[in-house]
Amino acid sequence: MTAPTRTFGLEAISQMFQQAETENRAAFLPYFPIGYPDYDASIEAIAAMADAGVDGFEIGISFSDPLADGPAIQVATQKALENGTTVRTCLQAVRALRERGITQPMLMMSYANPLVAYGTEQFVLDAKAAGADGLIVPDLPPEEAGYFADVCAREHMALVFFLAPTSNDARIKLAAEKATGFIYVVSLTGITGERRDLSTDLSQIMANIRRLTDTPLVLGFGISTPEHARMMNGLVNGFIVGSALVRAANQGTDAVSKLAQDLRNSLD
Repeated sequence: MTAPTRTFGLEAISQMFQQAETENRAAFLPYFPIGYPDYDASIEAIAAMADAGVDGFEIGISFSDPLADGPAIQVATQKALENGTTVRTCLQAVRALRERGITQPMLMMSYANPLVAYGTEQFVLDAKAAGADGLIVPDLPPEEAGYFADVCAREHMALVFFLAPTSNDARIKLAAEKATGFIYVVSLTGITGERRDLSTDLSQIMANIRRLTDTPLVLGFGISTPEHARMMNGLVNGFIVGSALVRAANQGTDAVSKLAQDLRNSLD
């Protein structure tokens, strides 16, 4: 059977945001690490979320020193490493997901060290060949991203940079100038993880960024419930949920699928 046709790279990501906008909602991009609880289970979890109608994916490449991640993701990525998951394993996973007919955009999330060790240009080329559409690298500031950015631009792949609630105007302008695909806005100062309440200042934070750029804004860190997800409509172009889905994986694929479905349904 022929897999559904899809657009690639920056075009795919742009179309994702356009489609969500036509439906008057934010785009939902779950994070999930390859290799947790094991390789096959991670593939099934991502496939189930695709079936639930999520808009795109942040595909996690595990690293031994995940500075931006909270306890749930730290435990999961350590388990993935113990399972023997490598950068190549993660590229294989993207290829396998594409072969299953999954068409949603996929961005590879990795810290810089594994990508440099693999070979920056070779990684971008191999990620593109596998079916990925861009990179999210939390510890790569735009000032130091020259070679990454050049290769991604040449290959029409997204390269996402981060902004924090404390980012000043100069920082916002720099991220807006350098980021392609979208800007990842951190909802709080700290690490990833589920939160009972989101910041009451989010509207002001997003308005402050939006006055300086029209690049799509995707919010992450702390979003974990359908109520949180519903708040994203009209606030941002998209949002990322990671820790809550990783924690759900402890109960199996069905639990991941149900949470993803509940989060997605809350947007309608």
